Amino acid sequence: MKKILMLTTGGTIAAVPGKEGLYPEISAEQIANYLPEQNDRYKVESKTLMNIDSTNMQPESWVKIAETIYEHYDMYDGFVITHGTDTMAYTSAALSYMLQNLVKPVVITGSQIPINYKRTDAKKNISDAIRFACEDIGGVFTVFGGVAIIGTRVVKLRTISYDAFESINFPYIARVNNSEVLYQRPISLPKHKKIKFNASVCPDVFLLKLHPGTKPELFDYIKKLYKGVVIESFGTGGIPCQERSLVQKVHELIESGITVVFTTQVLEEGEDLGLYEVGRKVSENMIVRTRDMNTEAIIPKLMWALGQSNDCEKVKKIMTTPIAYDMKLPKSDKKI
Repeated sequence: MKKILMLTTGGTIAAVPGKEGLYPEISAEQIANYLPEQNDRYKVESKTLMNIDSTNMQPESWVKIAETIYEHYDMYDGFVITHGTDTMAYTSAALSYMLQNLVKPVVITGSQIPINYKRTDAKKNISDAIRFACEDIGGVFTVFGGVAIIGTRVVKLRTISYDAFESINFPYIARVNNSEVLYQRPISLPKHKKIKFNASVCPDVFLLKLHPGTKPELFDYIKKLYKGVVIESFGTGGIPCQERSLVQKVHELIESGITVVFTTQVLEEGEDLGLYEVGRKVSENMIVRTRDMNTEAIIPKLMWALGQSNDCEKVKKIMTTPIAYDMKLPKSDKKI
């Protein structure tokens, strides 16, 4: 029999109507009442970690979740975390960096409609998550809308639909249908089976989404407040280099000891700074490239990397090293 620990953090799945709209209030014990009947396959125990709207989720909250899993790791066969959908993708990725070499499943789920509503997706999602947490697989996963997605590839694409999440630049791990798990992408267990836990994070990270007309002067303010900057640029990753050129300001950030990370606003297929002149204007050996990573993984990875070191070269090495399937390197880079 599998022993599963369910940790609740709030979100829509735990929400009730209030004077100012839905807010999370339902406890872990109350959510447990909606679970499928216990059987000889698994036993679920529950614990309330926090009860917040996931809009209020912070890096310190990720640390608390990771610490709780690590503290209980030897006592359970799998873990289910109920979570609000708005920042679920960030948490999924953050836990993938803080908890490595997992040989047990850590499964995050939630819902678009509260669990105590008559018409809700919560009951299926949590049932599917528990079912997947019983699998002999290791890693962090989001299970939602009948699919299992690796934690570093989760992106929320829809605000209302039950199939809110997609796996970006990576196949679904599995489809979950009632008691059946149909694998689409096999995941092998790590060779070193001792869990690697490191929850040190530095939240001083800024995300800048470029648009036509972005003022170079903005970078002067960023430089005073942050240790890392993620620039979501256009297309394959170019930045303006003529009117309102940002090239010099990017160089100034780097010279001041700030880690600058480049990605693209385009969801699929990733950046390629070397393709166009507007990308090559930025010195490639000075910035961090993210290939086909998604922003929801880049942000927590950069916070985690900065939590390990203040040295820009060391941070760059961490950022450009694939972890938990977060990045696919070009064939020319694989031997490096």
